[in-house]
Amino acid sequence: MSAFSLRDVDFDAAYQGKPIFEGSAVSFGLAPWDIGAPQPAVVELERDGAFRGEVLDVGCGLGENAAFLAAQGHRVTGVDGSQTGLAEAARRAAERGVEVTFVRSDATALTELGDRRFDTVLDSALYHCLDDEQRQRYAAALHRVTSPDARLHLLCFADIDEGLRFPMSVSKENLHTNLGTHWEIEEIRQASYTTAITVEVFAQLGEQALAELGFGLDADRVRRDEQGRVIGPVWQLRARRRPAE
Repeated sequence: MSAFSLRDVDFDAAYQGKPIFEGSAVSFGLAPWDIGAPQPAVVELERDGAFRGEVLDVGCGLGENAAFLAAQGHRVTGVDGSQTGLAEAARRAAERGVEVTFVRSDATALTELGDRRFDTVLDSALYHCLDDEQRQRYAAALHRVTSPDARLHLLCFADIDEGLRFPMSVSKENLHTNLGTHWEIEEIRQASYTTAITVEVFAQLGEQALAELGFGLDADRVRRDEQGRVIGPVWQLRARRRPAE
């Protein structure tokens, strides 16, 4: 469980290398999810043909997944609530010569998207940042801005201990409860999420600071990639939009 309220998280501060919530002195010095590349799980999804038509990357953050999908020829709109994150996302996309439409919007409403309709939705690590009331509004907002037979691909921190225990992790039951009214869940399976943080950085922060942020770490069991970055467990969900009532 997190040691703080989800609504207290300051993502603008995280993108600026500052503590992620007010009153904390603990900072990683960068956004812990900024690996400077798309998540490997998203790359795999794209290779498997998971993205079609108009693609919405909701909670796009720094835009690495959106820029990757655009580079593969997809029409992509990235949505986030952080102006700091969106500004950097636009800069990175321009630097790579890809076209992505970035929109600042509250993911639980998506009002700024107007009448647009998307065929595929990607949520890479947004869902777990919302509380349950927000998750239900989020599921409804996604339903409103998607076309009939739209697909949702979602990655969220899983309630599994593999040596790294993520803050804000959720259960399969939680996904069914909050998404099931608007989305027909076809599969939930375990996958991996690469962080920007090494075991050494985690160790430097100390156990008490990690607990304050909601993390748990067992350095002897945790998985790492070839760059030494810690890998944690996520649920990878695939769902189809339910018909409008």
